[in-house]
Amino acid sequence: MKKLFILMSMMTCVATMFAQKKLVLFYSESGSTKAVAEELQKQLAADVEAVEAVEPYTGDFGATVQRSNQERQNGTLPAIKPLKKKIQDYDVIFLGYPIWGGTYALPIATLLKEQDFAGKTIVPFCTFGSGGLNTSTADLKKALPKAKIKQGYGVRAARVQKASKELNRFLIENGYKKGSVEKLGEYSEQKPVNDAEKALFDAACSNYQFPLGTPQTVGKRDTADGTDYKFSVTSRGMNGKEATSTIYVTVEKGGKPEFTEVVR
Repeated sequence: MKKLFILMSMMTCVATMFAQKKLVLFYSESGSTKAVAEELQKQLAADVEAVEAVEPYTGDFGATVQRSNQERQNGTLPAIKPLKKKIQDYDVIFLGYPIWGGTYALPIATLLKEQDFAGKTIVPFCTFGSGGLNTSTADLKKALPKAKIKQGYGVRAARVQKASKELNRFLIENGYKKGSVEKLGEYSEQKPVNDAEKALFDAACSNYQFPLGTPQTVGKRDTADGTDYKFSVTSRGMNGKEATSTIYVTVEKGGKPEFTEVVR
């Protein structure tokens, strides 16, 4: 009887989750985040809206960095256009943004100040050059203490074409979409990097515009699509001190090594 009650409770929770009204709300400058948002909207059949800056950013990387750094230094935020959707009409909000300076883009900071997200479930999704999902999620928790910030999804802008398959797994695993996927295994124990693994790391990371460091140890797991690697990497931070990061690399069957995320 107890088992039946637990099963019925779980089924009720799942049904409630699928019945929740969802909004995909995003800011995109270059179009990468927009592509992920549109894929999310397609897979969830959710409502969608773009956050727009009154004075648009140019899309030029250098110009955006310069303007956003100046705005941060001045303590100012960019004005955004009024939303057409009403936040209070939704239960779950998939909040999307590019990573700027290790966190969510400044138009999102404006959005968080202007809108009331109390009691809402927030699912972050972001695009980035190397990483930033973990740091931006932590910042969201600080900015929205009365909201429920859930595990998010991030993808490198260079790998946006892979988002469809990855989002399908993410949404099913986290209960936002019906279906089933093969469970991924755990990474093996970290071991010192050998020459072949160092060459694989270099093939995945050497073309990135900034140096990512030197791999020291690695763990790996086999998947239906290929092999994933988890490298522990040492590098020099901007302060000149040694820093350690985790860099994930994937090699699909018949494909080339790609790094998927840096977690600092």
